[in-house]
Amino acid sequence: MTLQQINYLLTIAESRSMNKAAEKLFIAQPTLTGAVRDVEGEIGLQIFHRTHKGVTPTAEGDEFLKKIKSVYQQYEEIMEEYGEEMKFRRKFAVSMQHYSFAFKAFIEMAKHYDSNQFDLALRETATVNIIKDVSSLRSEIGVIYICEANQRVIGRLLRENELEFTSLIECPAGVYLSRSHPLANEKELTFEQLEPYPCMSFEQENESEMYFAEEILIEHAYQKTVKATDRATIMNLMEGLNGYTICSSIFSEKLSGDQFLVIPFRDEMSVQSNMNIGYITKKNCVLSSMGKRFLEEVKKELDIKE
Repeated sequence: MTLQQINYLLTIAESRSMNKAAEKLFIAQPTLTGAVRDVEGEIGLQIFHRTHKGVTPTAEGDEFLKKIKSVYQQYEEIMEEYGEEMKFRRKFAVSMQHYSFAFKAFIEMAKHYDSNQFDLALRETATVNIIKDVSSLRSEIGVIYICEANQRVIGRLLRENELEFTSLIECPAGVYLSRSHPLANEKELTFEQLEPYPCMSFEQENESEMYFAEEILIEHAYQKTVKATDRATIMNLMEGLNGYTICSSIFSEKLSGDQFLVIPFRDEMSVQSNMNIGYITKKNCVLSSMGKRFLEEVKKELDIKE
């Protein structure tokens, strides 16, 4: 099996279509089909199911693809360091919860490679999707948080998917709201003060939403709730409805704008409200130079000293 064949297989898995993969690789479909047949004969298993709707990995094929993707990432890392600079196309993807510091770190990382060819992806998505993305190596790094309320469920999923969590920073909860909010001048806020106002949260794709929520203390019985799927909508709703969200106390005025602020949350019920923010990777994964640079920029944004 050659590196070219590995690239073919990974492109098919990503495209979910032989036609689309062939177009992306600039080769004829019979050539691609022949390459797949050769590899399947060499390793003695069927890698893809072929239907009129496209192709999907078999159970054994999916496991095989994860392993060869790890190998191919190491090859890309070597080529990135020692190959011909202008001919190598760097690839990197991050999946994350909606953190402005990670968004800014991604921008700064991309600027470092501005003069080179690259294929980047930044996915702000639901927590379960972050875990799926990193498990399948669709993304190299995932940025999430763990707290006392969700650590058992999240920890189990990470173990099942052979992922490991690396802590970056622990921080207390804060109340995120607009400067026009009636409570904007308070020095700290409690549930009692917030009760008349709607609590905003990012919608999750799971029935056990409280374990995968981006917002902490989601188990509280909020009287008014509004869910959205993207950052811009949440911010517009906050201003229009005098809403708020309880999240990390990390705040970037440069990215969020001066119309928003974070006020410390005071917990009168002795509920654990600390967030352990970190990143997940595949176990034994060798980070690419882009992955390393991204984490360096994250630490700068969080002012973490080595």
